[in-house]
Amino acid sequence: MSVAIAAGMTVEELLALPDDGTDRELIRGELKAKPMTYRNRFHARAVTRVAYALERWLEETPQPRGQVHSGEAGCILRRDPDTVVGIDVVYFSAEVMARQTDDTMLVAGSPVLAVEVLSPSDSTEGIRDKVLVYLAAGVALVWIVDPYFHTVTVHRPGARPEMFNDEETLSGGAALPGLEIAVAELF
Repeated sequence: MSVAIAAGMTVEELLALPDDGTDRELIRGELKAKPMTYRNRFHARAVTRVAYALERWLEETPQPRGQVHSGEAGCILRRDPDTVVGIDVVYFSAEVMARQTDDTMLVAGSPVLAVEVLSPSDSTEGIRDKVLVYLAAGVALVWIVDPYFHTVTVHRPGARPEMFNDEETLSGGAALPGLEIAVAELF
């Protein structure tokens, strides 16, 4: 369970904190901290498979291309108040990536796609809160991947969530043209 330990914090103050084995996120200027979560093999495999499927799609996408990042990719979703999160797998547009510099540690800007892979320590309310933060920041697609039930729940702004099982195919729709992934490929 995460615990709020500071309010009104900035990205710069977050980055100045010591690396002490604590998972930290900054949500609307409020620091949320919890003990480091160790992912299991099901989580790690699903993250790898999602990133691989997105990279394959990206290779077939015309230039300019964005980038796929994984492994709790650091993202500044908004400023004033600042929101910084780590996302399991993420796709950033070419426009967002073009604004980054060689000094960029965290990607500044909302991704097109944010993918969270469920871990045993995830709570329903924690995942709900992440989805709401992502959508409020302008993320076009949020996928919640469940490696235990082999499902993907897709969230879009202003739409009801849709669940896909391992007999169905995910589509990127207008947000990610040409993207089609058989859900079974992710597991």
